[in-house]
Amino acid sequence: MTKGLWRGAAMAAALALLAGCAGEEDVVQMAPLPTVNSQFTPSLQWKAQVGDGVGHYYSALRPVVAYDKVFAADRNGLIGAYDLQTGQSVWEQSVQTDVPALLSGGLSASYGKVYVGAETGVLYALDAENGELVWQQNVNGEILSKPLVEAGLVVVNTSRGELVALDAESGEVQWNNTNDVPNLSLRGDSAPVTISGGLFWGMANGRLGAAMIQDGRSLWQIPIATPKGATEIDRLVDVDATPVIEGDRLYAVGYNGQLVSIDLRSGQAAWKRDFSTATDFMVAGNTVYLIDDKDDVVALDARNGLEKWRNTELEYRILTPPSASSGYIMVGDSQGYLHWLDPQTGEFVAQQSLEGNGIAVAPVQTDNGYIVITRDGQMRKLTIE
Repeated sequence: MTKGLWRGAAMAAALALLAGCAGEEDVVQMAPLPTVNSQFTPSLQWKAQVGDGVGHYYSALRPVVAYDKVFAADRNGLIGAYDLQTGQSVWEQSVQTDVPALLSGGLSASYGKVYVGAETGVLYALDAENGELVWQQNVNGEILSKPLVEAGLVVVNTSRGELVALDAESGEVQWNNTNDVPNLSLRGDSAPVTISGGLFWGMANGRLGAAMIQDGRSLWQIPIATPKGATEIDRLVDVDATPVIEGDRLYAVGYNGQLVSIDLRSGQAAWKRDFSTATDFMVAGNTVYLIDDKDDVVALDARNGLEKWRNTELEYRILTPPSASSGYIMVGDSQGYLHWLDPQTGEFVAQQSLEGNGIAVAPVQTDNGYIVITRDGQMRKLTIE
């Protein structure tokens, strides 16, 4: 079994083994919906339908805002541009042929184009103005994370452990960097990030990699997680969360591993804390906000890794990565609820129910609100007065 495993399969398998020992009682239950006295009610600015959405599949198709438009896609291959202010469709393009395109790798917009990857190993580039297909290129493995567009290149991390760089204009492969992938790994891949000509990404073997973006030459690899335990599930060590660069620090976290803060000037770890997650996280000011493997929302001091607060009331609700909105921390869940938390205390500030069948990706902040999409393709722009 390889990357066909979706992000929660390892946990489900482990829980099944435990359930056999625990009798008929459920070992893990989704936390009930917290009762929240909302301090505000978001207002709907517009609503649009993006194809059929992603359904129950693992497809991290988070919309992207650029060129006064919102670009979004569904799993079957529909890619669309929507006016940021009105939600009106500007263009729609389908890359589906006789079979669904299986889009999954998130969207990026740069150089006047929109880039999106697929489980079939195809990377697509569309003209951001009119939606015309500019090029498509096959790479070695599924593209499950957002492409990085920088220095005239589009860089993708594939499920086979290969980092591939393509020319942003032509789609021609410029270089690749290949690393080993364990036999069993979580469903998902870390998106690469870059600063000052360096490229950083997480690996399925539990390491954080660094390379030169110009030619893909490896610089170093740092272990974030070390395999432990008697079973393959116990030994899962993926670094699927996208690293975060904030100031002179690089932050990375692994499943069954550690949260690490690396000084970019020296390349040395400033601090390490035991932590386990495969979900993207965010850094704001002096705080790191994460969702752990139990769906606890956790805030840690970015300067030393010490825990500031922990909210345990959303456990196992399958949360999205955290995002910022109107000065609050916001997460979505698999039941279609948005939750706002006070960034200083972790206490609930507001709650909102959305129509649809759950929220799979973090909401996208805009200048005057946020954009959220549900698994059935309903995309909304909302504002907080």
